[in-house]
Amino acid sequence: MASIIVCGGGPIGLLTSVILARSGHVVTVLESDPQPAPETPVTAWESWQRKGVAQFRQPHNLFSRFRIIADEEIPGLTGRLVEAGCARVDALAGMPPMIADRSARPGDEKFRFVTGRRPVLEAVFAAVAEEEPHVTVRRGVRVAAFLPGPEAREGIPHVAGVRTAAGEELRGDLVVDAMGRRSPSRDLLAALGARPPVVDASDVGFMYYSRYFTGPERPKALAGPLGPFGTFSLLTLMGDNDTWSVTLWASSHDKAMKALRHEECFRRVVQACPLYAHWLDGTPVTGIMPLGGILDRYHRFTVDGLPVATGYAALGDAWACTNPTAGRGLSVGLLHGQLLRDTVRDHLDDPFEFAQAWDATTERLVAPFYWNQIRADRARISAMEAVRDGRAPAQEPSIVDKLFMAAAYDPDVFRAALETVLCLALPQEVVRRPAIAERIANQAQPPRPLPGPDRGHLLDLLVT
Repeated sequence: MASIIVCGGGPIGLLTSVILARSGHVVTVLESDPQPAPETPVTAWESWQRKGVAQFRQPHNLFSRFRIIADEEIPGLTGRLVEAGCARVDALAGMPPMIADRSARPGDEKFRFVTGRRPVLEAVFAAVAEEEPHVTVRRGVRVAAFLPGPEAREGIPHVAGVRTAAGEELRGDLVVDAMGRRSPSRDLLAALGARPPVVDASDVGFMYYSRYFTGPERPKALAGPLGPFGTFSLLTLMGDNDTWSVTLWASSHDKAMKALRHEECFRRVVQACPLYAHWLDGTPVTGIMPLGGILDRYHRFTVDGLPVATGYAALGDAWACTNPTAGRGLSVGLLHGQLLRDTVRDHLDDPFEFAQAWDATTERLVAPFYWNQIRADRARISAMEAVRDGRAPAQEPSIVDKLFMAAAYDPDVFRAALETVLCLALPQEVVRRPAIAERIANQAQPPRPLPGPDRGHLLDLLVT
């Protein structure tokens, strides 16, 4: 049994604490925001303040990988989300109309998941964590410093606990950084004398405009949830308690698209997309919620083969985060949490060995999700800018592009592509399957463009 301090009480910090506790460890969660989680979905959405989370009321999604891990590690969590009003989603409902064979396949249940709005999801996660016997959640506690301990390897600082802003010192066998995108851990480690980690950071340049709606019936899917339209993309997501969201995003350098912050311009653009226009047929719950300036950031806390510190593990967005275009953050984060439990089980007795194993596991099983998303985002922004400037696309389709082209026409390739979207498999794995590779080779024609405005029409719609 280990004593573990989890810094950060967001979804991944809370659920990872439960997974660790159910493996026999004693876990203390420290969350800087003071307000406790509300008990009802209505109050969670309307009144819960999470000032430390800029994207708290922006659209979120829980994919199949999240649901599968939750069912394995925290039985009953999916049921509690449903009880809180979260929506059941079958991703196969977005199968393109060009696919004639819509018969079921063995294993299709893996494409189903449950999702909702972030405040409602997090309130359920908080209740589960606070009910767990070996988890203590302390809110309104900010981590101000890491405490040094005896070095496990000469010259490498060891994190033996934390000091709070109030001056309280807590010691543990492991400090987990689940403080998200804004984690101060690089500075806290530097204060112990740690070398800087490897950091890759950039702003790919997306700007998001989202709005929530409610109504007696959720909209039916007439196309996939994500639709690319020249210089913008459109995303529709189910929420909880008869809510749903519509998001438009574009390059932050495309000045004309800034008009999307105006409700009338937002409405005109969505209405000009026939397969998505009906998603406006509800009562708005919010105004237009802009979100931009989100950095893609990756850390590697091993430099030249040696950890920068021992006794410390970066988790989820505190380790790496991307623009939220694909909505995979919570699913990949929970996978990371499950892998942390495994690494603690196998290696925590030796802090140096643990640090090396945690780095190796993260790089092998989690980092590919980050780098794939970086490549996808950069390709999308490049395509948007090419359309805006009247240029041809800059590059030939990759094998992954061809996977999604063939998915528009073939039911089994569609399922394989969905596996990559829902974090069930990496595209590099999927395209190596012989049957899928053959189908891609035989059916790699571009999908039919979604009906929607061309650039000229779009500019007319954006006139305020």
